[in-house]
Amino acid sequence: MPGPNDRGGQGRPRDTRGALLRILNYLAEYKWIVLLLLLCAFASNIGNLLGPSFAGEAIGVIEAGAGRVDFGRVFFYAKCMLAAYLGSNLLSFLVSQGMMRVSRHVAQRMRKDVFDKLMALPVKYFDRNQAGDIISRVSYDVDVVSTSLSTDVVQILTSVVTVAGSFVMMCVTSLPLVTVMLITIPVSILYTRFMGKKTRPLYSKRSKAYGEMNGFVEEMFSGQKTILAYAHEDGVCDEFSAINHKAADAYRDADSLGMTMGPTIGLISNLGLALIGLLGAVFYLWNIVNLKQISKFVLYSRKFSGPINEIANIINEIYSALAAAERVFQLLDQPEEAADLYGAEELKDPAGAVEADHVSFGYLPGKTILHDLSLTAEPGQTVAIVGQTGAGKTTVINLLMRFYDVDSGEIRVDGKEIRGLTRKSLRRAYAMVLQDTWVFRGTIFENIAYGKENATMDEVVAAAKAARIHSYIMRLPEGYHTVVSEDGGNISKGQKQLLTIARAMLYDTRMLILDEATSNVDTHTEQQVQRAMRELMKGKTCFVIAHRLSTIQNADKILVMNHGDVVEQGTHDELMAAKGFYYQIYASQFE
Repeated sequence: MPGPNDRGGQGRPRDTRGALLRILNYLAEYKWIVLLLLLCAFASNIGNLLGPSFAGEAIGVIEAGAGRVDFGRVFFYAKCMLAAYLGSNLLSFLVSQGMMRVSRHVAQRMRKDVFDKLMALPVKYFDRNQAGDIISRVSYDVDVVSTSLSTDVVQILTSVVTVAGSFVMMCVTSLPLVTVMLITIPVSILYTRFMGKKTRPLYSKRSKAYGEMNGFVEEMFSGQKTILAYAHEDGVCDEFSAINHKAADAYRDADSLGMTMGPTIGLISNLGLALIGLLGAVFYLWNIVNLKQISKFVLYSRKFSGPINEIANIINEIYSALAAAERVFQLLDQPEEAADLYGAEELKDPAGAVEADHVSFGYLPGKTILHDLSLTAEPGQTVAIVGQTGAGKTTVINLLMRFYDVDSGEIRVDGKEIRGLTRKSLRRAYAMVLQDTWVFRGTIFENIAYGKENATMDEVVAAAKAARIHSYIMRLPEGYHTVVSEDGGNISKGQKQLLTIARAMLYDTRMLILDEATSNVDTHTEQQVQRAMRELMKGKTCFVIAHRLSTIQNADKILVMNHGDVVEQGTHDELMAAKGFYYQIYASQFE
C-alpha cells in the first residue's frame, strides 16, 4: 500500500560485538557438533605441531663425519612426521566439511528468521525501505555470514591454537631465542588492532552501498517498460553508473586498506625470522644452542608466523561478515507490528457497519494528512471515495485495514472500536482488489483460490465467470491448471486484474475494498465486471476508490476528499445538483 515516501533505513547503531554474540547464539544450537569439530581441529593442530618436532629430532641424530648417520632413526622420525601430517590433513578436511554443513544450517535458520520477521513487520517498514535493499539483506548479507562461518571461523580458531602451541614449543626449545618473538609479537598485535579500527567502518559502508545498488536495480527492473517508453535508457544507465561507481569505491576503499594487513604482517614475520637466524648463529657459536634446537625453533617460528599471516588476511573477511551480520540483525531488531490489545476480540460474522469518528492521521509526526474525517457506512452500502491525487483516499483504506493506526478519533466496525479487535480477524473481514495487482507463480486455480481455504473447482470457476475471465482461461492450453509465471509475466495486466477480482469474489466476506479495481481493463470489460460486482456486492459493505467517476454513479454514498478533508458527501445526483467540488471534477472528465 502506498505510504510516506521515506527511504531512510532504520535500525540500531552499529554494534560489532553484539553481532558477533548473536552469531554465536545461532551456533549454540549446534554446540555439540561445533565442539566436536573444534576438538578435531585441535587434534589436527597437535599433529601439525608434532611435525617440526620429529623433523628436528631427525636432524639431531645427524652427526658430522662420513657414516655417522643413524638412518634407522632418521627414517623412523620421517615416518612419524609423515603420519602426523597425513592425520592432521585428514582431520582438517573433516572439520571443513562439518563446518560447511553447520554454516549452511545456520544460514537457513537465519533466512527463515528474517523472512518470518518480514511477515511480522508493519506496512510502514516496507513503505520506507527499498525492496532491493531488503532482498540484499536476505540473500547477499546472509551468504557473506555463511561463507565466513564455513571457512574463516575454524581457520582462525585453529590458527590461534597453532600460534599458542608453537609459542609453547619455542619456549621449550630455546628461551634465549624467544626474545626475538617478544619484539615481533607486540608489533604485529598493535598493527592489527590499529588497522582493524580503520577497516571496520569501511566494510560497513561497503555493505550499505551494495544494498543501495540492489535497491536501485530492483526499482529499475520493475519499471523497465516505463523506462523504454520514455526512452530514458541513457539516463538510467548514467544513474546506475554513479551508484555503481560509489559501490565500487566503497569496495576498493575497504579492500585496498584491508589487503595491506597480510603483507605487512608477513614482512614483520620475515624480519623476525631473519633475526632468529642471526641470533641463532651467534648463540650457536657461543654454544648456547645446538643445531637441533635451531632447526626446531626455525620450523616452529614458521608455524607461528604462518597462521598470523593467515589471520591478518582473514580478519578482513571477518569484518565484512560482521558488517553484513549487523545489517541482518538491524532488520531482525525492527519493531514488529504492535501486538493486539490485551483481551482484543475476534471479529466474527460482522454485519458490515463501519464508522469513522473525527479521525486524524499523519504518516510522519507533525504532518497530518487526514483532518477530522467522519464517515458512516451502513451494512450493504457502497461508499465511493473520490478526490484528486494526494487527497488521502488510499490513506483511508490503510486506516480501515489497520495497516496504520489513527492518531486521534475512532474507527468502529459494528460499533466496536477496531483497536479493540484482533488485526487478523479485522483484515479477514475485508476482501481487497488493489490497483497494483499481485499474482504469484502457481496455477490460475491456486491464484484465484488464494484467499479461501479448500476452495473447490466449481467455486473457482463460478468466481472466474463472474469476473468475466472464464472464457479466456479455457482458451489456455491447460485451462485452470495453466501455470502463471512469477509476477504474472505471461499474462496481460488486464488479465491479472481480472484474476484478482475473481479472487476477491471468491473470498466470502461482508466487506469489500476496491482501489481502482477496474483501472486495467477496457471499457467494455469494465461494464461487464461492474454488473457482476453489483450482483456479488449485494449485502456487502463496499468501499470503492475511483478516479473515473462514471464507475461510481450508483454508489449509495460518495465522499469527496480534498487535502485530507471530506468536503462533500451524498449521492451522485445530490452532488451534481449542488454543483460543488464533485461537480467540477465530474465535468472536467467529460470536457
